[in-house]
Amino acid sequence: MARKMPPDRLERLAEKATQVFIELGYRRTQMADVADALGVAKGTIYLYVESKEALFDLVLRCADATASFAHPRALPIATPKAGATLKYVRERLSAGQPLAALAAAMKRWRPRTMRVELESIVRELYDTLNRNRTAIKLLDRCAHDYPELAAVWYQAGRGSLLDLLARYLETRARQRLLPAFPDPRIAARLIIENVVVWAVHRYWDPAPQAMDDRVAEDMVVDFIVNGLTKREK
Repeated sequence: MARKMPPDRLERLAEKATQVFIELGYRRTQMADVADALGVAKGTIYLYVESKEALFDLVLRCADATASFAHPRALPIATPKAGATLKYVRERLSAGQPLAALAAAMKRWRPRTMRVELESIVRELYDTLNRNRTAIKLLDRCAHDYPELAAVWYQAGRGSLLDLLARYLETRARQRLLPAFPDPRIAARLIIENVVVWAVHRYWDPAPQAMDDRVAEDMVVDFIVNGLTKREK
């Protein structure tokens, strides 16, 4: 017989549901899948969330949370109003952009040291993606079969970052502080994709390689910065 989940373990439901959504995506995930992952009967899930939409909204809001888990006043958690989940995602993306180092560089005419400026941008990008890696993985995985979410994620999220970084690279290349890029947007995406692999996706590697997180970050940052700037003597 499936065991019941204690009322104080809603966070366990969010944790297991996150794993299932990342594994299966939004469309394929069923409440029965989450119940199986949690080791409870399917009906038990509905004691805590009213619907799959409510569950997905919950896992997005819990992803990468640094504060202690805040229990809702009443259970089950109601299905969010139309557009509420997308509004939350849009607000969360807006709160993290533009990255401070990149925004400051765009306002600066010329850096005192190109290498230092670029390193600060890449490292901040890595740290930000790493801190938000679960939410990013969820959005990346579920956007494929959730068109409204895809529009927010690819435009307000990845798209705006790509545009800003491309403009930065183009500006510094025009000043001859960075190489001349045939297409700055491709260069920007090369930087972002390399950082994303190491700051986010490697945590879901089916055959993970043991490594020190700080060493991985330092190597990725150095690899990108050394490839684009001259080493100081």
